Amino acid sequence: MNQLKYERIQALRGDFEIMADHGIEKPNFSALAEVYGMDRHTVKKYWEKGGYVGRKQRGSYLDEFEDEIREKVKTVSVTKTALFRFYQKKYPSVFTSYSTFAHWMNDKEILNKKALVAHVRYETPPGKQLQVDWKENLKTILKSGEVIEYNIMSATFGYSRKHIFVFSVGKGMNDFFRCILTILKRAGGMPEEILTDNMSAICNHHTGKLYPEVIQFGNDLGIKIKRCRPKTPETKGKDESANRFVNWLKPYDNELSGIEELIETISEIEKDCNTKTNSTTGLPPDLLFKKEMESLKPLPNKALMDSYIHQIETQVVPSTLLVRYRGSEYSVPPKFIGKQINIVPSDTELYLYHSTTLICVHEITESGRINYREEDYIAGLKQRLPDDVSETSVEEQARQNLALLGSMKERD
Repeated sequence: MNQLKYERIQALRGDFEIMADHGIEKPNFSALAEVYGMDRHTVKKYWEKGGYVGRKQRGSYLDEFEDEIREKVKTVSVTKTALFRFYQKKYPSVFTSYSTFAHWMNDKEILNKKALVAHVRYETPPGKQLQVDWKENLKTILKSGEVIEYNIMSATFGYSRKHIFVFSVGKGMNDFFRCILTILKRAGGMPEEILTDNMSAICNHHTGKLYPEVIQFGNDLGIKIKRCRPKTPETKGKDESANRFVNWLKPYDNELSGIEELIETISEIEKDCNTKTNSTTGLPPDLLFKKEMESLKPLPNKALMDSYIHQIETQVVPSTLLVRYRGSEYSVPPKFIGKQINIVPSDTELYLYHSTTLICVHEITESGRINYREEDYIAGLKQRLPDDVSETSVEEQARQNLALLGSMKERD
């Protein structure tokens, strides 16, 4: 099979998945045949053999998971795609076909079907545009019951649809600068322009103009920062599509142990959406980005980029797991002992990075405080205790030691 034919079939299957997801039982085979340069009977064959034909299932192997899936749907607002990705990670040998899963969901009427919405395609040349947006005020409930509140800057390169997601506690101007710089570093180059919506952190809602600091930021980098026109979100539709991938986080409520696992899950979602065939281009974003990289401008010098991250510090992690910032100490996981990390303050939070990877986030405290995260302390303690010590004993001893540290501070 030649490459062009393979790409057309992949794109066709991508359209089929979208149609099946929205409950279309019989597409217009003639119209699809004209779009993809195929015989209508060939298109129909792919539809039928791909399992997209609506039909009642008897004794499906997915039935044993019905109660679990219904319970999950009760607790979170989620799409079929997000559910499938979640259960594909949880039971990889069972959840192998999205189309089978989608038809089973439709037959069980677990989620309502949605109508197709028309979107006019808007294409940009390679290296031209990066679309960015905040996915705001997200909340993930950990296994412990603790609620993590955060934001994600979602970025998409217009030509390749390459997605980059950056975790951020805050969403102020400094957070905008930091996230943009992280995105550019990870991409390895810069586009001609950045397109955003009317973020309150970067523009005056009364005048509709970007703040002078943001304009200067763009001028320093050599990138034009533009706002999408009011009431025309379709001009930023490629990144809005990326935001749908972020909804894959919703099923992970009560499934994760801490912020590290949350950040790892975000990274896995980013990887999934960049290796999945895009229904418009017919190719995975990672593949097309190899071509787009050739058109990106080189990054500015490191000193200029670092100047936009105020008071950045670099430290090597000691065996105590604690790095210092303004008289207080903050913990990182044991695996970073002996490694160099970057300490980046932003408003009331302290971001700790290894290279461009966010390790963890601490709340900045008054001078003299020792701030161990419980999970970091437990992991460090496990390395020093015999292997036959029970998990419960380790956790209990860790809590006692942390309580003593708190008492010592109070006596000071």
